[in-house]
Formats: sequence, structure tokens, C-alpha cells
Amino acid sequence: MSEEPEGSEPAEANVSRETLASVFGADDERIALAEGYVGLLSTIGIERGLIGPREVPRLWGRHVLGSAVVEELIPADADVIDVGSGGGLPGIPLAIARPDLWVTLVEPMQRRVDFLDEVIAALGLRNVEVLRARAEEVDPKGKADVVVSRAVAPLGKLAGWCLPLARVGGLMLAVKGQSAGEEIARDAKLVRRLGGGPAAIEVCGESKLSDPVFPVPATVVVIERVR
Repeated sequence: MSEEPEGSEPAEANVSRETLASVFGADDERIALAEGYVGLLSTIGIERGLIGPREVPRLWGRHVLGSAVVEELIPADADVIDVGSGGGLPGIPLAIARPDLWVTLVEPMQRRVDFLDEVIAALGLRNVEVLRARAEEVDPKGKADVVVSRAVAPLGKLAGWCLPLARVGGLMLAVKGQSAGEEIARDAKLVRRLGGGPAAIEVCGESKLSDPVFPVPATVVVIERVR
């Protein structure tokens, strides 16, 4: 992530209500939940070391909105697992944007789990749970419809964690950057061995993030579990 020049303390970018409504819906309650989450990330999230202070100006665009728009790829009433959730990204923005989802945040570090539990309690989220575990420790008995991740690991390694947690016909969604195409080419054979189908790249949020402060949509690698 790029850094601001030494000595500068950039103010958090303002996000228009139009942009918030385009992502979270016109429901005032959901918009308030998203605002509350950003408030928690920018305060106790920084105090706990989950978010660096220099990320505050990017919390909305790069982190929260960039996570929430992935909902475009998730079917209705889906059971979603967020692998390596960290501070709740992308799982919590997805749960706020889509109250029809059930989201399980999988995170092995206790201090992060404590933060996630506090966020869920503070915001009163009823469609989110936290599981302290590594992905490979999660009981795959109840296969998820969708397994999401964001900035966790290279695609091949990530597929080894995520695909076993998805049902056959379910999806692995990996939020990636410009390296997505290279990772797909490099790890295609490994993904196939792990039961994944051909990987595709989808861009989410192009029609929603109209605010000029947030011009970058989310690049997502989509892999269906085929066996």
C-alpha cells in the first residue's frame, strides 16, 4: 500500500451519501452500520494494531466499499465464510450490505477475534459470527456457498484453504489486485488439483462507485468448486 509523505496527516476522505446508498442501499440503518464500522476501525482498530494510521484516508474506498461491492457475486441467502478476516474485511461490509447472508469470520489471532466480537456487539449485527481458527482447522462438514478472502495469500495457497470449505458448485472469491491474471496463470494446475474449475476475473462496483474520491473497483478472482 502506498504511504503518505512523512509528517503529513491526511484527513479521512468524505464519501457521499449517494455512493453509500449505491453500495449499502437507501436504508438509513445499513448506512449507519457502515459508518459505525468505519468509526470502530479508525479508533480501536488502530489502537489494537489492526489498521495502520495511514490507512484512515483509505478506509472507505479501498477497504470498506471495496469489500462491500463483492456482494454483486454472491447469490441470495448464501452461507459465506470469510477466511483470514483480520479486522472484518470483507466479511463485515458484506454482512451490512446483504442482511440475507450468514457470514462466518474465520480468524486465528485472539486480539483480532476480540475486536471482531466487539464490532458485532457494538453494531448489533445478527447475521455474523466469529470462529477463532485457521482455515485448515475449520470443520468443512457444513459446506459454504461462498468462501471469500482479501489480501491473505497467493492464489494457489489460498485455494488450498478456501476450496475445501466450499460445497461442490460453491464459489471461492479472492479479492486481488493487478497481479490477479499472473496468479491465475501461475497457479492454474494447483487450483485444478484442489477441485477448482477455471478461474475468472470479475470487476465489482464499477456501476456503484461513482464518487470521484473512490475510482477503483474491486478485482475478484472467481473459482467454482467442481469436485
